Amino acid sequence: MFIDSHCHFDFELFDDQRDSLMSRCLAAGVAGFLVPATTRNRWQKLQNLTSEYSHWRAAYGLHPYFLSGSYLSDIELLGDQCEKAHAIGVGEIGLDNWPGAVDMELQMAFFTRQLYVAKALELPVILHARKSYDLVLKCLRETGFFHGGTVHAFNGSLEQAQRFLDFGFVLGIGGTITYPRAKKAHRVLKALGDADFVLETDSPDMPLHAYQGQVNTPLSILIIAQHIATIREDNIEKIRALTYANLLRIFPKWYEDSL
Repeated sequence: MFIDSHCHFDFELFDDQRDSLMSRCLAAGVAGFLVPATTRNRWQKLQNLTSEYSHWRAAYGLHPYFLSGSYLSDIELLGDQCEKAHAIGVGEIGLDNWPGAVDMELQMAFFTRQLYVAKALELPVILHARKSYDLVLKCLRETGFFHGGTVHAFNGSLEQAQRFLDFGFVLGIGGTITYPRAKKAHRVLKALGDADFVLETDSPDMPLHAYQGQVNTPLSILIIAQHIATIREDNIEKIRALTYANLLRIFPKWYEDSL
């Protein structure tokens, strides 16, 4: 099966179509969904939905771009949330250097403390790193975090990719790869080893080329996988098999509830 390693299937936008979309995904062979939390007030809904949908797995964390209204004390609840909800990872966490994001010093306080939670629980993390790869790598090094995880929507250089790989991460490859102008991303993808990447959509965001303005869904995994196969001069079945194996290697707790 195909696994979408990063989708926000819990968002309200999907409430009226979630069941029908799930059925379409399963019929198409997209049968695994890793859903990372964004804010504390979404944790309970995500936990409820993960209990309802057996093909879902969840990670819990505080997204750096949505920290307005969050409190550092929320992190004190994160470990308990991950344990009681059987989380397979901590996320989506990281640093976001985009206009409108909260102060970077505050982001770093949230990020490093969440890394320590993940470290204590021996859980991998889902990294959000927008225009902040070097700073994120610095935080990983300073906290001594080597439990790995995924780098969401990786769009950096091959050198940066290797540095994340050295920390035990794999790279999330999504809709960006479908754009003909994304030449650097194509070169990096082609140079990666078979064990270095997983598939993701970031649904409902990050639309694919020629689908701009439309709601993205996990069904896009099939198109992304085909583009990856073309760029790497492989077949789609090999991409399906290796990305499935890569995700389960990085998130071993996925096995606790067999799909």
